[in-house]
Amino acid sequence: MRLSRNLEHLKPSETLMISQAAQQRRAAGEDVIDLSAGEPDFDTPRLVSEAGIRAIQQGKTHYPPNQGLLDLRAAAARHFSLLSGGRSVNADHMVVSSGAKHSLFNACFSLFGQGDKVLVPAPYWVSYPQMLRFARAEPVTVPGAPEWSLKVSVEDLDRVKDTLTRGLIISTPCNPTGAVYTRAELKAIAEWARAHDIWLISDEIYRRIHYGPGPAPSVLDLPDELLEHVVMITGVSKAYAMTGWRIGIALAPGPVAKAMAGVQSHMTSGASQPSQWAAAAAFGDDRVEQDVDRMVEAFRGRRDLVEDLFRRKLPGVEYVDPVGAFYFFFRVDHMFSNTVRSASDYCEQLINREGVALVPGDAFGDPRWVRLSYAASEEELQRALERVIRFMGGC
Repeated sequence: MRLSRNLEHLKPSETLMISQAAQQRRAAGEDVIDLSAGEPDFDTPRLVSEAGIRAIQQGKTHYPPNQGLLDLRAAAARHFSLLSGGRSVNADHMVVSSGAKHSLFNACFSLFGQGDKVLVPAPYWVSYPQMLRFARAEPVTVPGAPEWSLKVSVEDLDRVKDTLTRGLIISTPCNPTGAVYTRAELKAIAEWARAHDIWLISDEIYRRIHYGPGPAPSVLDLPDELLEHVVMITGVSKAYAMTGWRIGIALAPGPVAKAMAGVQSHMTSGASQPSQWAAAAAFGDDRVEQDVDRMVEAFRGRRDLVEDLFRRKLPGVEYVDPVGAFYFFFRVDHMFSNTVRSASDYCEQLINREGVALVPGDAFGDPRWVRLSYAASEEELQRALERVIRFMGGC
């Protein structure tokens, strides 16, 4: 069978494959703990679910506007404004899509094309390079510095930039590391991008899951003149435990938002209308923020549990101190041997011997590391960590 050349670089999402394999093992009766998926284990807040149910009951189940319901965009604009000190946010410059992944794809497809290079700091979320290749652009990996939580600096970006560089994608709080760019770091990167006429896509889907004061720093905290070549991506899946509702939002300069909406009109058109009404409640009902705060505190407790056990039981293992999101990224190359040659080998042996599913750093552009998701119950997390510690002590 001969498939399209569009697929010549395609690699299925390794995180989804590992999670599905773990589910299959559990369905077959194996004792497997899945810490691979980036999905909150909480239920969607009740007020949000009720808004979605109410929309269905009221017959709001027809084609929605392609760009997104005005009620949702207005609620999101108000929410983003409050998170960033009351700055002005234009709801007309938003495009609502079927998940943040869809928003990212629309941005990449609208901004980049054949012959363009786009810088992707590593470790990166698995889908960034794939999306860029679908757009026929070339992803260029920029290794992050271990002593700087695997983030990149302007100097790092300058070393790999050339005349074909047209874009940069960053994730903050970062998947897979949990690292967070400070406001000063974001400002320096945005100034660099503006000076070199480079588009900056800032993936901020985890912004509300932040263990410092308030939400994580955002490009929306920067002056207007630095946002002329910036697209901010977010959604409701992570902080509001709404992964299955599939709502993402892009905020972009007017012409880019119009282009992204045009692309979307030929792909999916508008996102699910009941889901949009639920998302409008998530952003617009201040009572929902209490649920978000409770979830963030639970994630904080789980993060502290993971860090405490690693410090006490595995003191020599290097890891990134997670300041946001719900991932713990730790290094395993000190364990490499004739039988464990990469993080992929480590993860394969771990699930076979101890029944714990993690994601190898190979999926994120660095095969020396492993990602553990602590978006799981504290009981499951405790059991899984005991197995990981036993495995690392006896491998």
